[in-house]
Amino acid sequence: MTRVTVGGRLHAGFQNLSLAHERLYGGVGVALAEPRLSLRAERAETVDCDDDAARPYVERVVECLDVPGASVAVDERLPRHAGLGSGTQLALAALVAVAGAYGIDVDPRECAPALGRGGRSGIGVATFESGGFVVDGGHPTERFTTAPPAEGDWSVPPVVARHDLPDDWRFVLAVPDAGPGRSGDEEDESMRSVVERADPGIAEEIALLVTQQLLPAAATDDRAAFGNAVARLGRLNGAWYADEQGGVYRPPAGAIIDALSDQPAVAGAGQSSWGPTVYALTDADYAEDVAAAAEAALSDAASGGRVVVSRPRNEGATVEEE
Repeated sequence: MTRVTVGGRLHAGFQNLSLAHERLYGGVGVALAEPRLSLRAERAETVDCDDDAARPYVERVVECLDVPGASVAVDERLPRHAGLGSGTQLALAALVAVAGAYGIDVDPRECAPALGRGGRSGIGVATFESGGFVVDGGHPTERFTTAPPAEGDWSVPPVVARHDLPDDWRFVLAVPDAGPGRSGDEEDESMRSVVERADPGIAEEIALLVTQQLLPAAATDDRAAFGNAVARLGRLNGAWYADEQGGVYRPPAGAIIDALSDQPAVAGAGQSSWGPTVYALTDADYAEDVAAAAEAALSDAASGGRVVVSRPRNEGATVEEE
């Protein structure tokens, strides 16, 4: 039996969504220690899986690896469609676990497209591989088409920068009890609509932000500068998404972000991917205070939800043979 464990990830935004520039997308994100996914797999003659979300990926994995079947159990789950990367982590964890059960060496990056992952952002694959703070290089804009590419007809964007983040940094996550974030065909349709009308000037501002502020802050462990830059990145991305999600942030994320940004111990706050998860960056000494503020913000937003305090995860998925 092979067990794979990996944390969720934050997606802070893209570097470019305009067709006027040479490269499209270019994700920016952070690997988290919590919440996490843990699943185990062993050989079987058919597909046996106790998780409705995992089963389609297990079926694809079995087909890709050309093995007879697998018995897969999911012991810890990431919230689905909450902006924490549950789909990619689940697909890749299933791949590595089933391959391990059969003694097969696999490359998650190479196999991700066949599992329907890594088509736009490479952050989920990169954080599965090695954790940390990651910036990917996106895709050549000339490959963009009005219709989605055929399933698997892409390569995962390359990692162009990666840094460990300090162990005493904490990301406080507020996950509202709201409808799921966009995924699948709905997400694809929304992203294509955004790309076709995106303001290229926003990408130019983001380019300076990433090179002059965000990357230097990550390299020098400057939490205040990192938080400020990542929050600004989220607001700029929100200007692209406003028509699709009902504002710069998807409601009720905006009210929660405003409340957390007012906390002196918060270096920056934003929305992960399409939400509804909101994150706030602080340090270990103030994490409990910020978590209490997040609880209050969820209550004030009349949505309820859960709060998770996580450190950065500076390693990829762990694989254990049991």
